Amino acid sequence: MNIHLEKNIEHWLKGSKNDFKVAQDLFNLKHYSHCLFFCHLSVEKLLKGIVVKETNDFAPYIHDLRELAERANVELNSEQEKILDEIFSFNIAGRYAEAKLEFYKSNNDIEYAQEYLEITNNVLKWLKKEFQQKLKK
Repeated sequence: MNIHLEKNIEHWLKGSKNDFKVAQDLFNLKHYSHCLFFCHLSVEKLLKGIVVKETNDFAPYIHDLRELAERANVELNSEQEKILDEIFSFNIAGRYAEAKLEFYKSNNDIEYAQEYLEITNNVLKWLKKEFQQKLKK
């Protein structure tokens, strides 16, 4: 793997870690819908790092978590697919004005945000294990 791809992987991994920290900070500030958006970003960036490692090419300009998992050759069970789909919905809601307002109304809930902050943390741990397995190949 060339040095540019290695640096790109580092970029995605660091970005994922930073974005999850921002999600936690936003939760603590009671900005729950924004917290969820950053949960999506953290998972997306970790998956993009795995995609770069797995494909030996730069990550695609997409946000769909299941598509990224497929390109990263990460096998998903049906529960993991549902979780990634739900987290992906935070991306759509965070980027588009009409969806953002509806999302804010429906997800400005501490319990929901806390649940998905925890779920995201577990997804990140699982994906980091996947990444470590791919490094051993």
